[in-house]
Amino acid sequence: MFLFNFLHTFNPSPILISLGPIHVYWYGFFIVLGVLAALTVTIRLAKFYQIKTDTIIDLALWLVVGGIMGARIYDIFLEWPYFSAHPLDILKIWQGGLAIHGAIIGGLIALWLFVKKYSAQVNFWQLAAIFATVLPLAQAIGRWGNYFNQELFGYPTNLPWGIPIDMTHRPWQYLNSEYFHPAFLYESLGNLLIFLILLSLQIWLIKKSRSLGLRAMSYELCVVSYAIFYSLLRFSMEFIRIDPTPVILGWRLPQLASFIIIIACLIYLGLKFGRQNKNNPALEK
Repeated sequence: MFLFNFLHTFNPSPILISLGPIHVYWYGFFIVLGVLAALTVTIRLAKFYQIKTDTIIDLALWLVVGGIMGARIYDIFLEWPYFSAHPLDILKIWQGGLAIHGAIIGGLIALWLFVKKYSAQVNFWQLAAIFATVLPLAQAIGRWGNYFNQELFGYPTNLPWGIPIDMTHRPWQYLNSEYFHPAFLYESLGNLLIFLILLSLQIWLIKKSRSLGLRAMSYELCVVSYAIFYSLLRFSMEFIRIDPTPVILGWRLPQLASFIIIIACLIYLGLKFGRQNKNNPALEK
């Protein structure tokens, strides 16, 4: 209840600390905090697979760079009318504007390049499964950066946990509204739940693999589970969010992308694991 009262009355500032002309932003702080938290859990999980900590740290650097680049490029595409008119703002990532679908694409490309370079030492699906498990933890923490930037909120609301939005950040059609749905909070809590589910799944599959040899299957199952769970969350959130984004056939673009991902993953699961069940009767027990 304290959290709701705090959100309802607090007016956030994007700047965490100012040292003369140098500003440290809450947005960057929460991104770094999310990365460090996810990296800590990743190192612990990697030990189950006998993956060296140095390998995880090296890969984390690749993923951070690839993820940020992909997230920014994707966001530029979503908001091209604005960025085409303000090209210098493309570099101002501290003001927000990192799209998660772009981060996932950029991260996958970085992971593929990393595996291609060190193919004798690492396995693509194994690493993808580990990072898919911890990614929603980083997202859950990183979303609080959106709160301090006042850039991720939903429709106006009279609920006691509605957050005040400064006039300069309100869409023109809602200038007379003061409180809005804390969409960042909904998504943060949803991502935290996804992380706990995937972590439990990861631990269960690790134990199961020791008796049935399911490791190859468990890697892909973790990755696909993340894609489905997060896509369901994002699909639902798009009914609340009011930030500008392209609309295709009456659907917001992230919503359409999430729907396509869900269908593709369900088809993949049906084909992949249906075939494995036929080939391995032990899986049916």
